[in-house]
Amino acid sequence: MTEALSIAAVSLYAIVLALLMPFAGHRLTLLWLARRGGGGAVRRQAGGPPPPPADPPTPPRVTVQLPVYNEKHVIERLIDAACRLSHPRTHLQIQVLDDSTDETTMLARRRARAWRRKGVDITVHHRKVRTGYKAGALAAGLESATGEYILILDADFVPRPDLLEALLPSMADPGVGMVQARWDHLNEQHSWLTRAQALLLDGHFFLEQRGRYLGGRFFNFNGTAGLWRRQALADAGGWQSDTLTEDLDISYRAQMAGWRFVLRDDVGVPAELPATPASLLVQQRRWAQGGVQTARKLLPRVLRGPWRPAVKFESFVHLCGHLAHPLTFALSLLVVPAALARRTLAIDRLWWLDLALFLAATAPFIVFYWTAARRRGRAKGAAARGVAGALALAAGLSVLLSGAVLRGLGRARDPFHRTPKTGSAARSSYEPRGGDFRGRRLVLGAGAFMVAAGAVAIATGHWGSLPFVGLFAAGYLAVGLGAGVRRAPGLRVSASARPGQSAPATPQEHQPHGHPDRRPVPERLWPDSGDLVGSETPVAEEDEAA
Repeated sequence: MTEALSIAAVSLYAIVLALLMPFAGHRLTLLWLARRGGGGAVRRQAGGPPPPPADPPTPPRVTVQLPVYNEKHVIERLIDAACRLSHPRTHLQIQVLDDSTDETTMLARRRARAWRRKGVDITVHHRKVRTGYKAGALAAGLESATGEYILILDADFVPRPDLLEALLPSMADPGVGMVQARWDHLNEQHSWLTRAQALLLDGHFFLEQRGRYLGGRFFNFNGTAGLWRRQALADAGGWQSDTLTEDLDISYRAQMAGWRFVLRDDVGVPAELPATPASLLVQQRRWAQGGVQTARKLLPRVLRGPWRPAVKFESFVHLCGHLAHPLTFALSLLVVPAALARRTLAIDRLWWLDLALFLAATAPFIVFYWTAARRRGRAKGAAARGVAGALALAAGLSVLLSGAVLRGLGRARDPFHRTPKTGSAARSSYEPRGGDFRGRRLVLGAGAFMVAAGAVAIATGHWGSLPFVGLFAAGYLAVGLGAGVRRAPGLRVSASARPGQSAPATPQEHQPHGHPDRRPVPERLWPDSGDLVGSETPVAEEDEAA
C-alpha cells in the first residue's frame, strides 16, 4: 500500500469513527435520562399523566382508525380486537381505512357487518386510489370521524380490551396531544431475527422514548398504538405524505405547535414482528429513508425555534440517527485496510487502538440493550444472547439501509411499501417469493469481504481488528443467509405483555378478540369465524365507502 493511500485510509477511518462515536455516547445519555426518572414523578414539561378523576364524566367519543392495505392474513383478527375494546359502544366509532386490492376488502366488510349486528359502530372505507398511502388514508378517515380522540392501530396489532381505559386518563391534562403505548411482541421466540428485533424495540421504548420523555425532549408517535387528541392533529397541519414516516413528521409538527406527548411504557400492545429478512428490510428501509426525509423537512425549523438547547440537540441526533447506517458500513470496509495502512506508515505499534475503539463503540450499545433486556425481565443468559443478536442484526442491516439513507438525502420520492404480515399463515402473500430480497447479493458480498478481511488480519497479525471484523461478518452473513429463520405454521404468543415478566403471559391476556358471543380463542391469535360471519357475497353497504 502506497503512503498516499495509507494516509487516506487512516484518515477516512478516523473521520468515520469520529462521526460514529457521538451516536454511541448518545445511547448512554438516553439511558441516564431513562434511569434517572425511575418510578418517580415525571417532569412537568414532559406532560406526565395525571391521576383519573374520582367521578369520571361522560365517556369521551373515540374513533379507532385501522389503516390496512392487502392484509388478508390479519384483517379479521384486527377487526375483532378493535371491536372488543371495552369503551362504551355509544361512544366508540371504528373505521377500517382500506386501500386493498385483494380479498382483504371482502373479509373486512363481512367481518364489519357481523359486528354491526352486535351493535358496534364500524364502517369500511375503501379507496380505489391509494393517494398519500397511509397518511392519505388517515386523513380521509378524519373527514367522517366523530371522535374527540383518535386511536390508531396498524394491521398486526392486537390490543387488549382495556387499552382505551388505560390511555384516556392521560388526556385529562388539556395540554397533552398524544399518548403512546409500548409495543409488545407476539412472535418473539420465532427465530434469532425476531428475538433481536424484540430487544431493539424494547431498547427503543424502555430507554430511548422513556429518556426523551422524562428529559422533556421531543419524542415521536410510533405510527400505531397511540391515542391522539383530534385538535392536536389539526394544529399540526394534519397528515402529510411528503415523507415515508408520516408518524415522525406529524409528531414533531404537533410538539412544535405546543402540544405535549405522554409515553405509557407501562401499557403494552402486542404486535407481530417481521419474521424474515425480506419483510424486515421493507420496514427498515421505509423507516430509514423516511427518517432522513423528515430531518430535511423539519430540522431547520427545530434548530431555529425557541426550544432549549437540549431539545434541539436531541432532535438533531434523533432525526439524523439513520446516518449511522452508511457510516457503520464504511467502518466495516475500512477496519483492516486502516490497520494495514498503519503498518505502512510505521505506526503499527498502535495495534491495540482497534480493540480500544471497538470497546468504545460497542460498550454503550451493550450496556443499553442489556439494560433493556433486564427491564423486560429476560434472564441473564437470554439477555446476553439477545444483545449479541441485536448487535449482529444492526451491523448486518447497515449495508442494506445505506442506500435508503442516501435516497432520503437525495430527495427520492419512493412509494410507501407496507411491512408484510403473516398472521397464522406460513408466509405473507405480500412478501417476495422464493425467500429472496433486494440486496441479498450485496450483503452476502459484504460478508465475504469481511471473511477475507479477517483472514488477512490473522495472516498479518492484526489481532485488534478481529472483534470488529467478526461482528460485521456475523451480521452480514446472518442477514444475507437468513440463518436460523424458519417458517412457522402459525403465529403464537411468545412474549410477555408486561415488563418484568419473561415467561409468556396467559393467552387471554394477549388475545382480546374472537367472536362477539364467545370468549377469546385460546392458545392462538387467529379468530375462528365459525357461525359469526355468514357466507353471503359481501357488497358495499350504505355506511361503507365504496
